[in-house]
Amino acid sequence: MKKTWFEKMQDKPGYPKILILEEKFPCFKAVHKMGVEVGQEIVITNTKEVIPIMAAVPHGKVVTLREICVALAEKHGVAGCCTLTTGIFVMTVANAVEEVKEKGEITELSQVPWWRTLKMEGFLNPKYPGGQEAQQALLEAEGIQCISRGKKLQVANVEEYLYDEFESVVEE
Repeated sequence: MKKTWFEKMQDKPGYPKILILEEKFPCFKAVHKMGVEVGQEIVITNTKEVIPIMAAVPHGKVVTLREICVALAEKHGVAGCCTLTTGIFVMTVANAVEEVKEKGEITELSQVPWWRTLKMEGFLNPKYPGGQEAQQALLEAEGIQCISRGKKLQVANVEEYLYDEFESVVEE
């Protein structure tokens, strides 16, 4: 039987895990672009560490995968965070939120405003519930303008909307 998004969201034993960045890592290019060098420590986190960050983003603001990774790296005292796994976790949370809502459940998870979490450089996520178009509609309802970049959508002037005040939500 296929796992639900909620089941996929459950933490994996042995994580978070601290690793030394190597060029062979699938997330190397993205992590390196964020300033992390080969030989420095990075964290591979758990889905549940992403949820409070996503939940903390207020109406009319957004966060990108970059800010989430910076917050998680700071939490773990390392140079960076695996953007690949964190991106998967963000997408999993978004789909789990909608799955819970479809069941009519009102929980902390069902209140997470997943549409405010963007890919790197402010791009919308086509793997979110309803695709980029649904995310665009929810963002624009909050006054956040999106623009077309070929087949992709991006928040216009994303820097104006960025939220990065996560100190209280990532503390242990």
